[in-house]
Amino acid sequence: MNSITAAITAVGGYVPDFVLSNEVLETLVETNDEWITSRTGIKERRLLKESGKGTSFLAIKAAQDLLERGNIDPKEIDLVIMATATPDMPVATTGVYVATQIGAVNAFAYDLSAACSSFLYGMSAAAAYIQSGRYKKVLVIGADKMSSIIDYTDRATCIIFGDGAGAALFEPNYEGLGLQDEYLRSDGIGREYLKIDAGGSILPASKETVENSQHFVFQDGKTVYKYAVSGMADVSEKIMQRNNLTNDDVNWLIAHQANKRIIDATASRMNLEEDKVLVNIEKYGNTTSATLPLLLSDFENKFKKGDNLIFAAFGGGFTWGSIYLKWAYNKK
Repeated sequence: MNSITAAITAVGGYVPDFVLSNEVLETLVETNDEWITSRTGIKERRLLKESGKGTSFLAIKAAQDLLERGNIDPKEIDLVIMATATPDMPVATTGVYVATQIGAVNAFAYDLSAACSSFLYGMSAAAAYIQSGRYKKVLVIGADKMSSIIDYTDRATCIIFGDGAGAALFEPNYEGLGLQDEYLRSDGIGREYLKIDAGGSILPASKETVENSQHFVFQDGKTVYKYAVSGMADVSEKIMQRNNLTNDDVNWLIAHQANKRIIDATASRMNLEEDKVLVNIEKYGNTTSATLPLLLSDFENKFKKGDNLIFAAFGGGFTWGSIYLKWAYNKK
């Protein structure tokens, strides 16, 4: 048995100042606060409005928050994994720029893209690097500027998404804490239900694709919802069964904040009490790669050393999964 486990030792987060409330959305599309709240649980979301600032700006802010809160020297970081669906630009990797900007000059970096499951997959990758024994400090950042790919005349998507970033530092642990198990899944059937048609190698950007609004997110809401409910609930139940965990053993559910009804369905399958289910979707909406680490950042004070956390996410592609992690520290 490998005696090294990968534990989270510091967290951080950032959301922009600009608040897009349901009341403001009522002036943009045919909708209302009651309809949005009852179907999604979202009251407001944050948008990065400043010109010339992209996902990297959000990621840098979240990483700097982590470094400050954890009193971490960025020069000690070995690797930066940038989990995102909205990189600053093609080819030039966003994570590389972020690593340089935060002073992680001894780290290598790359982007990881799995839609809303990006951070969950990033956790898995970080754990593998740590458990190999080759690396001591792996920073995983989940960040997305979803407002850059949302059509604010499309009621199906503009009510859901927001901008934000969160970060978690993984380090070796020898007490048996940290990541215990993972169950990650994917299925290409989802390709047609949640996507951006243009801008990739199949349909490069052109005057026509811009005029046809093909660079915005398209979502078949009913189909995605159906798959997400069953997918997140299935993997969360599976990870509990595989590790002989009862609802009493689980301290916290860290679920992707896409829709309050999906979160509730997952918690119900796990037979979890409401006070064990962490939720901040009402403030931020769906920040895609940032939802899981933003939960860690917002609720860090609640976690106690040895607590059992179940992570669950579902994203486009489709990608989904669950991770079982034991919390490694008490907040000072």
